[in-house]
Amino acid sequence: MAPYRAGNGPLAERYEALLTRSRGIRLVDLGRPLLRAAAQLRAGTRLKTPDALQLAAALSGNCSAYVTNDRDLPPLPRLKILQLRSYLPSP
Repeated sequence: MAPYRAGNGPLAERYEALLTRSRGIRLVDLGRPLLRAAAQLRAGTRLKTPDALQLAAALSGNCSAYVTNDRDLPPLPRLKILQLRSYLPSP
């Protein structure tokens, strides 16, 4: 659900609180160094801009793993790509 698109401000605020106040989650500012790192990632891979930004943020934050359902992400040094589907029980 897209709460802003649906005009649901309270739900958007709950999502923001979950993403900014949950234990183990740290926000990374998108400053010039991170934007440059994302551009370099994008130039050296087939990554789209949103993916490059997220992966550059994970790398700059010294994350050891990146959880996703995107099967098209290339392997990156220093960052293990974890496919969420791999950890779900089979139907």
